[in-house]
Amino acid sequence: MAVAHRGCVLAGYLLLLLLAGCKARIHSLTLMNETRFSVDINTFGFYANGTLDVNLVSLRLPDQVVNYSSHPVGFSLSRSHLNEVVSYTAKETEQCPLSPTTLTSTEPPTTLTSTEPLILFFIDFNALSVNVRAMGEQDNILRGKPKAEVPKGLRKTREEPANADNVPTENKPSTNGDEKADDSDNKLNQDKKDDKSVEPNKEVQKEEKPEVGETEFQLGKIKQLTLALDKVNGSYNFSFHMVVGSLAEGLYGLKFHYCKNRMPGIKLPYSFSVKVTEVNPGGFLSAAEIPLSRLYIYMAGFFFTAAMVWVYTLMKHRYSVFKIHWLMAALAFTKATSLVFHSINYHFINTKGHPIEGWAVMYYITHLLKGALLFITLVLIGTGWAFVKYILSDKEKKIFMIVIPLQVLANVALIIIESTEEGSSEYYLWKEILFLVDLICCGAILFPVVWSIRHLQEASSTDGKAAMNLEKLKLFRHYYVMIVCYIYFTRIIVILLKVTMPFQWQWLYEFLVEVSTLIFFVLTGYKFRPASNNPYLQLPLDEEDVEMDEVMTESGALEGISKVQKTCNGREHQKESTL
Repeated sequence: MAVAHRGCVLAGYLLLLLLAGCKARIHSLTLMNETRFSVDINTFGFYANGTLDVNLVSLRLPDQVVNYSSHPVGFSLSRSHLNEVVSYTAKETEQCPLSPTTLTSTEPPTTLTSTEPLILFFIDFNALSVNVRAMGEQDNILRGKPKAEVPKGLRKTREEPANADNVPTENKPSTNGDEKADDSDNKLNQDKKDDKSVEPNKEVQKEEKPEVGETEFQLGKIKQLTLALDKVNGSYNFSFHMVVGSLAEGLYGLKFHYCKNRMPGIKLPYSFSVKVTEVNPGGFLSAAEIPLSRLYIYMAGFFFTAAMVWVYTLMKHRYSVFKIHWLMAALAFTKATSLVFHSINYHFINTKGHPIEGWAVMYYITHLLKGALLFITLVLIGTGWAFVKYILSDKEKKIFMIVIPLQVLANVALIIIESTEEGSSEYYLWKEILFLVDLICCGAILFPVVWSIRHLQEASSTDGKAAMNLEKLKLFRHYYVMIVCYIYFTRIIVILLKVTMPFQWQWLYEFLVEVSTLIFFVLTGYKFRPASNNPYLQLPLDEEDVEMDEVMTESGALEGISKVQKTCNGREHQKESTL
């Protein structure tokens, strides 16, 4: 247990350390000397009138000379209705999605596995511009500071009758020095505005007027446009604002691409800092996360009710209660408390765009305790501690030495994942660690159950209490099947369901996990409830007691005399002889 204590202290220290940089739904990602050719900045589910603000604060290129016409740099914004194909770049492709052929092509790149709409942002460092290319059916409004001198090809497109009403020429800034100074001031004001929380309760309307120097573009009619790129002390920056249309709802994935590093050979380091603010009409939560606050508080009520019923059962049958029964009660109350703090945490994220550190710390602490109590309880039940035997063998103690530190590591991985931006290099590493450690813990708790089944099988063939041991063996087998079904459903089947669900229904993943956990807790409590007729709790008598009962039965001399029997929990109760 000392290992568990040290692990909890370490997890708490890392928790406090990591929460200091947690930004939640108002994202701020800074990468230094990055070498990845593709960086997943964020994934978010938008409803109609949702807004996306992207501000590239700083982009510094490597000192080496690179032909950025052949190996472009920029962003991609892809949409999907399913989590499996949230972005076409999730799968490896033979060419960079920002390849030069994409600019001249009228269709999405052939390497795309999804037919969903796609918006590409090509950064032209020589012309200090950002070429925007919209592909597929679009219903979004893009707002940004256009390039002062419009390319000829783009001017022809704008002069077409279908596009003439969407690009007002009076909003275009002139090229004189005064206008550039005004644009610089507007850039600083825009940066200051990005640092403040966006008011999520007011729905974003399409009719809202753009900032001074900015222009609105209807991407459904304009497929190509050019935004201005600023350069200050060797650092490039630009920003854009997008309003999601009623026909453009979906799961959007924003990525940064540095195509040169896709080529084999030496990887060139680059650095950039980007701020992203995503808002739905109801708040800062993604479409799949909006119902979670209510879901967690409702499930907390169910778990608390189940815990109260369990405590009432323990008090009613207090002569048959073992220590592990109270441990099961503590687990149920801890689970309910963890869900309450989880609900509060999501509420503040939805209203403020970031969690309140105090509530977040309480959630992580209770979540850590819940995970430790869950696996400790399952291992103790599986070993038959307090039910069949009173001590743990050496190999059963080793299970605790393995499971408890792994469970602490899993909770540390969860804290890091929820406190780290999706685009950081360690995010996916800790996500894989969490999945692997969780599976190892789930597999480890099956060993004690298997050992107990084998022990009862051997006991049934060697002693005279075969009927009682067979009843316990049957119960252990049912419990083994129940644990396996719980693990497979919550770790594998539910994940497959999440992948195939539409983006706005992916909250059902959490719903199914919580409901299956509640059912598992209820079934476990029912099977091992403290009742006199429960075959699992009917402890076998010692050999001397069995022989004495046989003598008294044969002689009949002591007919009607009661016998006092001591249970493993130290309590004594009278057992009426049935002679």
